[in-house]
Amino acid sequence: MNDRVTPPMHALPDGEAELTLVVRLPWEDVARLGQEAGRLASQMRRPVTLEEAVSHRLRSSRSAAHAKPAGEQPPAVTSSASVSSLPSRPPAEQARQAIDRINGTAGTA
Repeated sequence: MNDRVTPPMHALPDGEAELTLVVRLPWEDVARLGQEAGRLASQMRRPVTLEEAVSHRLRSSRSAAHAKPAGEQPPAVTSSASVSSLPSRPPAEQARQAIDRINGTAGTA
């Protein structure tokens, strides 16, 4: 196989499992996660990390998938479909705009 080490998995007291992942994401997806963290923070009335936002998103999408009738699958959503119609921009500009969206400063400069 390869030399990569499988990250350890830890059982949590609440019956869940915790594992560490490294994921490479486009800046647009990072910005969306920041927006999700902001929405979640306003609901919970406390700061929320991106990791919490990802966990919440995975749990809510899993719950939504289980709520569907048998045989009916939710439509697949890909990040490339949502950004493919955008004009091409240099990576530095994409990063700056994504960070501005995360910080809530988009359009104020």
